[in-house]
Amino acid sequence: MSTPSPLHAVHEALGASFTDFAGWAMPLRYGSELAEHKAVRTAAGLFDLSHMGEIELTGPEAAAALDYALVGKLSAVKPGRARYTMICAESGGVLDDLVVYRLAADRYLVVANASNTAVVAAELLSRAAAFDVEVVDRSAETALIAVQGPNSAAIVREVTGADLDALPYYASVAATAAGHDVLLARTGYTGEDGFELYVDGALATDVWRALTAAGEGRGLVPAGLACRDTLRLEAGMPLYGNELNAELTPFDAALGRVVKFDKGDFVGRAALERRRDADVEDKVLVGLVTTGKRAPRPGYAVLDAAGNRVGTVTSGALSPTLGHPVALAYVPAAASAPGTALSVDVRGTALPVEVVELPFYQRPA
Repeated sequence: MSTPSPLHAVHEALGASFTDFAGWAMPLRYGSELAEHKAVRTAAGLFDLSHMGEIELTGPEAAAALDYALVGKLSAVKPGRARYTMICAESGGVLDDLVVYRLAADRYLVVANASNTAVVAAELLSRAAAFDVEVVDRSAETALIAVQGPNSAAIVREVTGADLDALPYYASVAATAAGHDVLLARTGYTGEDGFELYVDGALATDVWRALTAAGEGRGLVPAGLACRDTLRLEAGMPLYGNELNAELTPFDAALGRVVKFDKGDFVGRAALERRRDADVEDKVLVGLVTTGKRAPRPGYAVLDAAGNRVGTVTSGALSPTLGHPVALAYVPAAASAPGTALSVDVRGTALPVEVVELPFYQRPA
């Protein structure tokens, strides 16, 4: 049986269609996923992300423990800021991609993907055993609500009273919402300006309702996981299980920049050094566009001009914002230049595609 979100009753009252996602019953859409997608691009969307995992590390060696456990240099993150990073196996394979908030000098919050929360929590507990740090999985007690879109700042400012001008991207601050303590972060997964509010699950309904009230007249709509996926695809953001998995290293995924070798030993270091220094042609994650309405789907073969398979589509959909299909795919470096003409095998038909720079969509400055 799927675990209900702390906001499940709210979603039911809104007429949501639910889906099982990593063992959670989560809203897929409330009506039209196209309308929800467009609302995020033009006004604001309200998301329940309580299926995500939250693991807290506290203690004098919290920074050192994370430097050892993850590929990033978390000791270099200033309190109040956040960083995108990964946790890898000894083999160098990506176990999950993460956002890590440094809440204080000796306190961090690691946010994991729902499908990998148990693995990440167990690995952090094991890898931190030799350090003076406490590792606590807060996932079951924590709700996560996100507001994304051009009007998100006005909505969040009204509810929290926070000085958002002083809150840069990938930063967080303690705040209050609907009279409750929250961690307010300026992060997101849609390509728009946006905010995430971490709150005790028992208090989540109050915060949701306060945000809903503040969004009246500002175009705010509840938004489900379906439009979240098309939004992140337009923004060229990877999804674990599609663009990332345990068979790929960060270097295979063209994300070697997140691996920091200037911090001493860490889990997977030797394998990642070998991969970094290997004389092999990297696969490159590229954007593909085409015309018409037939979108390349995950697993479809990418073909060169001679019809030879040279890559694989990892994500694909009709872009609601751009009005044509877009896809992410891994191809050889030699076929990765923008403007390269390729094709995708769509059920036996070669669909012409063109390589383009990512992201497909970038919000106006």
